[in-house]
Amino acid sequence: MTKSILDYNTVELDKNDNCVIIIDQTLLPARTELIKLSTAKEIWDAIYLLKVRGAPAIGVAAAFGLYVLSVQISDEIRSGSDMQKDSGTNVETAAGADEGTRFYEAFLKQKDYLNSSRPTAVNLSWALNRMDRVCKAALDEGRPLEEVIGVLYKESMDIQQEDIDTCRKIGEYGLSLIKKGYGILTHCNAGQLATSKYGTATAPIYLGLEKGYDLRVYADETRPLLQGARLTSFELQSAGVDVTLICDNMAYSVMKKGLINAVFVGCDRVAANGDTANKIGTGGVATLAKRFNIPFYVCAPTSTIDLDTKCGDDIKIEQRPDTEITEMWYEHRMAPEGVKVYNPAFDVTDNEYITAIITENGIAYPPYSDSLKKLKPHK
Repeated sequence: MTKSILDYNTVELDKNDNCVIIIDQTLLPARTELIKLSTAKEIWDAIYLLKVRGAPAIGVAAAFGLYVLSVQISDEIRSGSDMQKDSGTNVETAAGADEGTRFYEAFLKQKDYLNSSRPTAVNLSWALNRMDRVCKAALDEGRPLEEVIGVLYKESMDIQQEDIDTCRKIGEYGLSLIKKGYGILTHCNAGQLATSKYGTATAPIYLGLEKGYDLRVYADETRPLLQGARLTSFELQSAGVDVTLICDNMAYSVMKKGLINAVFVGCDRVAANGDTANKIGTGGVATLAKRFNIPFYVCAPTSTIDLDTKCGDDIKIEQRPDTEITEMWYEHRMAPEGVKVYNPAFDVTDNEYITAIITENGIAYPPYSDSLKKLKPHK
């Protein structure tokens, strides 16, 4: 029987070959290809070039990637030679330092390098910082490198399993806000391809499918990278969901016709006041939803809640290459040579447009400055 895209793991760790295995999402839906990542440059490129994307999946990939690089660092140190440069990242360590010190210096350089791949999704730094904390704690206890590597392996696997559990819980809370026969609009891809399983914004849809809710889903194509067209409609159709693909500028039309009962989107960062950064175009969908009195729900693992960021204005928005607008996905270039291009990867949805933020710990309602703290106490 032919495999569905949902039968593949978005991200997995091959411990035997010491590599990260991902679905190359830049090739979907035309071709499903699994690629192995074993160097810092390969992992960095996979994140930056969107071969793996979606805040939770990026976090998992980064954790697995840092584990893979840690094994390499440990092997080099224990074999008596320093690890050499890997694609522009200096991982050489001070001569004469003890093994733990040399390991941690190289570890931090690789951590910082991976963290530089994308700035907006907080899960990237969140996962890398988790790996850093357990690494430092193990080294401070004087544990040998072999045990430190074991600790890092366990933490990376925990991050993946927590992602699966989190998405399932988000789905359950989200489903409590849905009635049978609802029409749902979603933007970008916050599906299984953006996580380890279920997705965030799609989790209520998948659980609804299991329970016979007969949901109708409208997926925005999501310019300029077409995550809705290439990924969301692909995985939902593969699952047997009643999905209709629309252009981004058709959201007004389907809302006015009464086809949409609720909007579910994911997000890459939640500020302390409830402002959320998500794929460019999300803010426009939220504005339209408010115009038509349609509830607008943001599905956000608590790992994406950044209480150190006061509001959306403080979120760094990633600028992407011009070619994503002018020529990517086209047979021929569709814009004149030399034209100026503005290509922010994300926009910020102001909290006033958000009906609720759905997390694995419960549903946050306004005022978000209070409710978010209860779901994710500031550390």
